[in-house]
Amino acid sequence: MPDADTMQRLLAIMARLRDPERGCPWDREQSFATIAPYTIEEAYEVAEAIAAGDMAALKDELGDLLFQVVFHARMAEEEGHFAFADVAAAIADKMVRRHPHVFGDESIASSAAQTIAWEEQKAAERRAKAADRPLSALDGVGTALPALTRAHKIQARAARVGFDWGAAEPVFAKIAEETAELRAELAAGAAPERLADEIGDLLFAVVNLSRHLKIDPEEALKQGTRKFERRFRSVEARLAERGRSAAEASLEEMEAEWQRAKAEGL
Repeated sequence: MPDADTMQRLLAIMARLRDPERGCPWDREQSFATIAPYTIEEAYEVAEAIAAGDMAALKDELGDLLFQVVFHARMAEEEGHFAFADVAAAIADKMVRRHPHVFGDESIASSAAQTIAWEEQKAAERRAKAADRPLSALDGVGTALPALTRAHKIQARAARVGFDWGAAEPVFAKIAEETAELRAELAAGAAPERLADEIGDLLFAVVNLSRHLKIDPEEALKQGTRKFERRFRSVEARLAERGRSAAEASLEEMEAEWQRAKAEGL
């Protein structure tokens, strides 16, 4: 079946699901707000399939993600805003506009130069959209990004205009400063809101360190979490061999098994 026909079939299925009389009650009840969490979830599942190197799963997950785009576009069309064809046309136009070295006469020698040109093009687009609103170097960083990723991007944007340390060493001092402030608030019996504020500052400083070390903080935390999970499951398994559960074991017992797992490289 031709690609165009396949896409039209998918669009027709979505239209039928949303049909006021013959559609699915659940699909008809959805809105942009209720579907958004599913869109985010599907994007993460695409990333998981890639990390696992599972091409069959990736095919399925990409289909699920495409369906989310079709779902949003259908709801927008029903409200008279835009249709799927407008979405496809807009991204096609954007890609051509942002790649003049491919679709035009410009010449870009390296991927690094392309990154600079890409950012300059995006900045020009933001200026065009801003109208009379004052521009900020932080414009365009999505608010729905994972917190670590957004912090990293915000810091990188500020760094582009010179608001940054020149090396990683001063960031260690900032982390120590934020840790001391958190300890002081805790010792003073501060309210949870104050403690949350200080923890936020500490996490932001740690993200800054990861950026200076050229490490993705989101991926680093994922790896750290996977390592914890791997070791904790080992602790549970070792305890189970002795007929005990983690809930029954003491902290000292679990710590001993944890150190064993760590020593074995888990």
